Amino acid sequence: MMAKGNAQTATQPQSFDLVAGERLYQEYCASCHGADLEGQPDWRSAGADGILPAPPHDETGHTWHHSDSVLFDYTKRGGKEALASQGVDFASGMPGFGDQLTDAEIWNILGFIKSTWPDRQREIQAARSGPSQ
Repeated sequence: MMAKGNAQTATQPQSFDLVAGERLYQEYCASCHGADLEGQPDWRSAGADGILPAPPHDETGHTWHHSDSVLFDYTKRGGKEALASQGVDFASGMPGFGDQLTDAEIWNILGFIKSTWPDRQREIQAARSGPSQ
């Protein structure tokens, strides 16, 4: 396993290990986002604490509306911190995984999630992400 920390780069790799990505998704993400990427019930409505439930990562959610860099940052740093760096004060329930997952592992998870989307969602999301790095 690769070392975690600042020595890594956030540059998206040319390819993903989808098998590892699926395994890591099940281990780190499925408890909130669902084993089948279905998200939590009523994910569009904030709970009593003002925090939105975990959204689906399948084509019915909004994950594919965001660029790769936003998805990576949100996963690594957590929702609140990632949005704060953009000047947005938002109570996000999404924790950061930068201390638990390497950059490569995060990219593999994102690659797995994206591999489940229909072509239309993948094409739209790729266009929002810009040219490959």
